[in-house]
Amino acid sequence: MADSKKKRSGSDRAWIALGEAYEVAYWSKKFKITPAKLKYAVKKVGHSAKKVEAYFKEQKHRAADRSRIAVSEPYEVRYWSNKLKITPARLKAAVAAVGHSSNKVAAYVAKKKTAPKKKVAKKKVAKKKAA
Repeated sequence: MADSKKKRSGSDRAWIALGEAYEVAYWSKKFKITPAKLKYAVKKVGHSAKKVEAYFKEQKHRAADRSRIAVSEPYEVRYWSNKLKITPARLKAAVAAVGHSSNKVAAYVAKKKTAPKKKVAKKKVAKKKAA
């Protein structure tokens, strides 16, 4: 949408002007969000319609996986460690490897548990006979 009604070029449509009520209404309806959420998104990522649309897609994606693991919170680490039956250190390592999604961490941990363990060759130490 154009912030100047005389400009009708495609490049001007790629920008969201929060100062124009009709633009706020248009973009709110297009993205199916409230005007307040639109204003917040524009202030966060900028006036580009593509960036705002990408922001909302990311938010929608995150909402699909509500259980995200926050390793900065001790109670979350305890909860997820007990739930996945792993140590807090392994949980933190898994989160570092695949991200904060609980589904991804659970899959990663399950994959690690089922992976065949490598046998460690033990060296035989010859005992010295006392002479």
